[in-house]
Amino acid sequence: MAGAAREELLACCIARLIGDAAHVAVGAASPIPATACALLRARGAPLRVSLLHQRAGNPFTEGSRELFDLAGQGRIDVFFLGGAQIDGAANLNLVHAGEHRFPGSFGSAFMYFAARRTILFREEHSRRVLVPRVEFISAPGSSPPELWRRGGPQALVTGKALFAWQPGSRRFRLESVHPGFGAAQIREDTGFDYDASASVPETAAPSEHDLVLLRGVVAREIAANYPEFARRVWAGAAAPGLR
Repeated sequence: MAGAAREELLACCIARLIGDAAHVAVGAASPIPATACALLRARGAPLRVSLLHQRAGNPFTEGSRELFDLAGQGRIDVFFLGGAQIDGAANLNLVHAGEHRFPGSFGSAFMYFAARRTILFREEHSRRVLVPRVEFISAPGSSPPELWRRGGPQALVTGKALFAWQPGSRRFRLESVHPGFGAAQIREDTGFDYDASASVPETAAPSEHDLVLLRGVVAREIAANYPEFARRVWAGAAAPGLR
């Protein structure tokens, strides 16, 4: 079987982070996290997945209000957030950088506080995105002890590496480097400081069994909501209906 595509590697990495969560909510423009969830379900995990604003897999009748209600009740185990800027304190900027305006933070600050765990995900790994300090904090990575907060960051996944969040020191730690990259390059391409061991392992590749699932049942499921993504990643694989 052909080697794993970058998207397949990232999906497997995220699936490991999700672990045994019961309910995961995925944003409208998040095909790779959605693929991770579909993979877990294809393995037999009893995972409830809510795909926001999608044609299939969206259980909500009133947009995001029901999502916020569930999160506020502690019933969302994992959520995904990204940012135009992400800094070493796990702060997110979804508002502006310099003269550039972004779509806005929407409910990111609430979900960052209310979801039990948040996986930060941004494919681009550069000093433009991973900055020493965000220019505007639209969603904070941590809060003062007297401020109620159920959740917070679990990890940061990029197109080049996996970072784990350390609540005690409020710093990231480089956990693994994706194939094709090295620890020195990650340091060069990251604008914030972080912890790392002397020897950083390579991110584990998908198993043959996972590749079979990804290129079969998962690809067909993902195509219902993310057809262009599915065609781009799996058009050459044995996934009927994607060509």
